Amino acid sequence: MRIAIVSDIHGNLPALEAVIADIRSRGVERVINLGDSVSGPLWPRETCDLLMSLGWPTVRGNCDREVGCTAREDLGETDAFAWDRLDQTHKTWLAALPSTIEVSDDVLACHGTPTSADDYLLDCLVGNQLRACPPQVIAERLGSARAALTVCGHSHVPRLCIASDGRMVLNPGSVGLPAYDSEWDGVTYFAESGSPHARYAVIDGTAPPFNIDMIAISYDHEAAARRAGAAGRADYVQALRFGAMRTAR
Repeated sequence: MRIAIVSDIHGNLPALEAVIADIRSRGVERVINLGDSVSGPLWPRETCDLLMSLGWPTVRGNCDREVGCTAREDLGETDAFAWDRLDQTHKTWLAALPSTIEVSDDVLACHGTPTSADDYLLDCLVGNQLRACPPQVIAERLGSARAALTVCGHSHVPRLCIASDGRMVLNPGSVGLPAYDSEWDGVTYFAESGSPHARYAVIDGTAPPFNIDMIAISYDHEAAARRAGAAGRADYVQALRFGAMRTAR
């Protein structure tokens, strides 16, 4: 069975549509969505409508939880943009999504880690940049998860890593937001994929050994950047155009 893994769409409808078209060309039999589907200054309502119609098994990401479960006055700017454009049917769908999905006996899907949508599984903060964690740290973060392969999102950075005990972890990258900045223990840090492509992955098989394709798709990212600019979000414009938050290094 060929399984597509998508994550972190963040309301980017043209990126999602490009990924869907590519998935259909690859003989994929199942699609798993790792969450953070709608939050962002783009097309949250249209994206949510499309995802609900597709019926993909979907994990609830941290932003999905915020938009679906949190009062408007307690939301930040990005989540509030989506909240304002979704109706209660959308929010109920987001709130009811599971925190993990057992794709098979050997494949587990989560958003952040198997126990938290807010934590990174593969990424550690080095200076002000997310870097791949050492294998022993990945094993610790996997905890008691027994799957041979765990698929996760959250960092938006595509990675394929092996934990120190041999368990494999895949982050397919982000469909709709290839870079962002945030804060960790008072430090502003950057997560950057390095290009504006929409990213996802395809797993060939539901048990080891796994063959994995990491895929980057071109789409009209300028349309998404213009949409973000119309919402007054220069940070999203930068991320969508370059896959980086800093053009000068």
